[in-house]
Formats: sequence, C-alpha cells, structure tokens
Amino acid sequence: MLKPYAKYKETPALWLNSIPDHWESHKIRELFVERSEKVSDKDYSPLSVSKAGVVPQIATVAKTNNGDNRKLVRKGDFVINSRSDRRGSSGISNYDGSVSLINIVLKPRSFVNGRYMHYLLKSHYFIEEFYRNGRGIVADLWTTRYTEMKSIYLPVPSIEEQDQIVRFLDWKLAKINKLIRAKKKQIALLNEQKQVIINNALTKGLDSHAKLKESGISGLGSIPSSWSVKPLKYWAKSNLQSLNSSTEADFEFDYLDISSVGFGYVKQEPVHYRFDEAPSRARRIVKYGDTIISTVRTYLRSMCFIDHDIEHCIVSTGFSVLSPIKETVLPEILSYALSSDYFVNEVIKNSIGVSYPAINDKKLLSLKVALPSTIEEQLQLYNEIKSKTTLLDKGILSIKHQVTRLEEYRTRLISDVVTGKVDLRDIEIPEYEADSDETIDDEIDDNLVLDEEDGEMEVE
Repeated sequence: MLKPYAKYKETPALWLNSIPDHWESHKIRELFVERSEKVSDKDYSPLSVSKAGVVPQIATVAKTNNGDNRKLVRKGDFVINSRSDRRGSSGISNYDGSVSLINIVLKPRSFVNGRYMHYLLKSHYFIEEFYRNGRGIVADLWTTRYTEMKSIYLPVPSIEEQDQIVRFLDWKLAKINKLIRAKKKQIALLNEQKQVIINNALTKGLDSHAKLKESGISGLGSIPSSWSVKPLKYWAKSNLQSLNSSTEADFEFDYLDISSVGFGYVKQEPVHYRFDEAPSRARRIVKYGDTIISTVRTYLRSMCFIDHDIEHCIVSTGFSVLSPIKETVLPEILSYALSSDYFVNEVIKNSIGVSYPAINDKKLLSLKVALPSTIEEQLQLYNEIKSKTTLLDKGILSIKHQVTRLEEYRTRLISDVVTGKVDLRDIEIPEYEADSDETIDDEIDDNLVLDEEDGEMEVE
C-alpha cells in the first residue's frame, strides 16, 4: 500500500495544500521556455491537440485558411490548448510539427523530466487551476494565456524522483489502460449484438411470414406490407424549445455537448453551468422521449435517446432534438429506427462537406423512416426488442460501471503521485510490457476535429 511522505510543508501553489518537505515550488516560467515561432504547415506537418494528447492531424479535421500562421512544435515540447472548452487538451509532443495559434507551446528546461510535467499538467488539479487563471465572458470564450499561466506554481521534486514517478506511472497506467481497453471492447461487442437485434426488428418486423413490399429506402429493401414509409417530419418535430437570451443569468443546468454523446449512449458526464457562464451553443431543451442526433460531423454517429437520467439537460445546438408526434409513434421505437443502419447511413450520405460534413434540419426531416403503422404493432415490436436486449443492456451497464471506477482510480492515482501525496522512492518497478497506445477512448476525440481556430465551427 502506498504511504505518504514523513513530512510536508506549505507551498505557494494555491491549488495544493502542501508538498513534501524536500520538494521545491517553481513558477511555470522557471521550468519552461515559451515557444512562439510562427511557421507554415507546408514546412511543418499540422498537429492536433486533444485530450488524447498531441497527434498528427487527422484527415477529417476542419481545415482553416491560416496554414501559414501556426506555431512551431518540437519533439518533447508540452502543448496545451488555451480554451476552457478544450479543458484537458494537452500533452508532450512526440513529433516535430505545427499547431494552431490557440495553443500554448512550452519547451521544458534541461533540469525537468518532460514526462513528469506531462503527467503533472494533465492531472485533474492542475487542469482546474489552469482554467481558474483564465478570463473571458462565457465558458466557450474563456481563455488562459501564457501571461496568466506562467506565474502558476508547480511542485518540483528532484530529477531522480521525477524519473521514479514517471517509471511508476508508466508501469501502473500500462496495466490500467490495457484493462480499460479490454472492457471497452467488450462493451462494443455487446452493442454490436444489440444493434443486430434492432436492425433485424426494424427491417423485418415480428412475423417472418408477413407479406412484404419494397420500402423505396436505400439500404433497407423490403418491409412488412402493413408498415408505413414517411419522411421523418411526419413522425417527429424538431427543436421545439430552446433557451433564449432573456433566460435568467443564474439559471443552472447540466449541459451535453457533441463530444459527450456516443452512438446510443452518454459517454461523458454532463457539465453543470449557470446560464451566464455557459457556452453560447448550450441552448436546446430536451424532454423524456426525445432523440438527439448530431447534425455536424455526422460520421461520428453521436445520438441517443433522452431517458430519465438526462431529461433535465440542455444540449448543444449542434444536435437536432427530435420529439415524437403523440399517437403516431412510440418514442422508443422512433429512437430505434433512427439508430438503425439504413437511417444512419442516409444521414451521413446526405451530409454536405468533406472535412466537416453536416446536414441541415430541413434535409434531416425529409429522410424517410419505415415503421409499423399502428401504436399497437409498434408496442409489440418494442416489447420484442426489449425481451431480446435486456440481458445485453445489463451486461453493458455493469461493464461501464467497471470502466468508470477504473478511470476514476487512474485520475486519482496520477494526481496523488505528481502532487506528492504518496512516497514512491522505495517502490521497486518490475519489468512490464509498455503501453504503446495511450489513446483508450472508444471514439475519436472530438477535440481533434475542433481544435483548429478560436471560432466555433458547428453549423447552427
């Protein structure tokens, strides 16, 4: 069991109560040199800065016209996105390249271990302190500049102890990350099984001997002859309620942005805001029974059913909030239909744009959906799907809870180690298989797509 140091002392670092007695406190400007050289992405390959770290810019990233006005990054530099809505988007770069001007590039001085600083500056406590030192009007315009960042105090052990901390965390995180990846693969397999059941039910119905007819929908084929094929606007209304500028400043709510939603589930906890501090795109009101579908970066398949756990949330204007028309369609059945392969593929196919595909609300509502014509038949279909997916849902929920506990443990372990809450000096690090893949999220980090300029690039 890990034990604390024998003696601690006060520190000028406001975000820490104390540090080990033999550690020092230094301002960021004493540990790093800011790198602000401007370069072109023609000479230095573009890099993206996300929660996953600093990586080569993916092909689908939203490009800008400022390719000749970027910051130079050298291998070993620490890069952090200055915007609050990219909180946690940072890391040590393993590449030479260039990043957008919204990022701060720091070259570690010779007496610090860059990997130690990587763990320290990505720890939960520092991320909050970095945000606290920023300024702005609302959350998505809140920025922490180097002039504000450079005076933050950091805890600094000896270089030998920094090296030991890095070895320990590399060892522990290799095991934790491997386990998280394995569990997320289990979840993905269970979701695939569930999706097969939904697709079969939403394309073939309950009666395998029923008379069929052509649906006229690409990728769907034949459907039961009793079913109706109508544009989505006849099954649902969109974006019925939104917050407006006259909303009380102290109105509080939980907010879901696009990066918080996966395919059929919420993958990150909503963020709590006051209206006057919330991102400007936090506007859409949802209620139980709605389905939200991202109308931007549609290839990410960000969509989910609004159940009782998230019915109180406000969601991004990048979502279309689809409310089922009463006495026409069951909310759950509509959501199943909207998550079926044929409909999702139609959304992607009808999106406009190469690097940043989007679909407008009018086009979305014109896409055709095939469903049983009566509520009674829809209810039978829903009950059949639930009977076949209940065990899968229980399994998925159980594994998600395991993943959450592992992620919480990982966050706590990193923070405790880099801030000196535990003493690792006598810990023996065994031989272990290094973790060559630090990216363990089950989907592409949306910040990879949105980190390229100050302006929000969503299609409202």
